[in-house]
Parts: sequence; structure tokens; C-alpha cells
Amino acid sequence: MEKVHTADAPAAIGPYSQAIRAGDYLYCSGQIALDPQSGTLTGADAELQTRQIMRNVSAVLTAAGARFEDVCKTTIFLVDMADFAVVNTVYGESFGATPPARSTVAVAALPRGARVEIEVIAFVG
Repeated sequence: MEKVHTADAPAAIGPYSQAIRAGDYLYCSGQIALDPQSGTLTGADAELQTRQIMRNVSAVLTAAGARFEDVCKTTIFLVDMADFAVVNTVYGESFGATPPARSTVAVAALPRGARVEIEVIAFVG
């Protein structure tokens, strides 16, 4: 296993890695809308938070030599399913004709009061 880290994405706020490459797969930890430089939550609404999250995910993928086209599975965590449509729209902007498999689940709360968290798995073999 190989740890992946980039200063272009938020540093881990706990005992975990931004991503781990294991064989042909890259397992990216869930991203919330933290600004990589300040470490503070950006955006009060789900749309702005999702835009920051996708920038963070892109930075981690890039650090591992991957792209959104390599993502095969994602999980989206929402504190309010009423945000589903706007998150879906912003999320969809990052994927082409073959979007990855995905699960979306509602949760009671997320770290730092975030409204959205997204984790991805990419094929990098």
C-alpha cells in the first residue's frame, strides 16, 4: 500500500490518509468542503460545498496520477436529502458519458458542520 498526499487538498483532520493506493485501486478518504490552505469549511450551502469538495477530490486524484474518468465508485453523504438535486448537478459536472457507480446516503451529521461529504474509489492500474 502507498499513501497519497498533496498540499492541494485539505490535510487529514484525524488519523487517516487523503488516499491509499492498493494495487490497481486508489481509495480516497471522504472529502468535505475544507479550504486546503486555511482548513476552514467553505460555503454555507450544499452547492458551494460540493464545488469545493470536487476541487479537493480532483487534487487527490491528480496527486495519484488519476482523473475523474478513472473513478469507478463514489459515495455521497448528505445531512439533508433536500440537497440531493443541487449536489447531483454539481457532482455530475465532473464526470463524462460513463459516470461511476454511486451510493447516496443521508446521515445525521458530518464533521465540522458540513452538509456534504464525498468519497471515491478509482482504478489506476
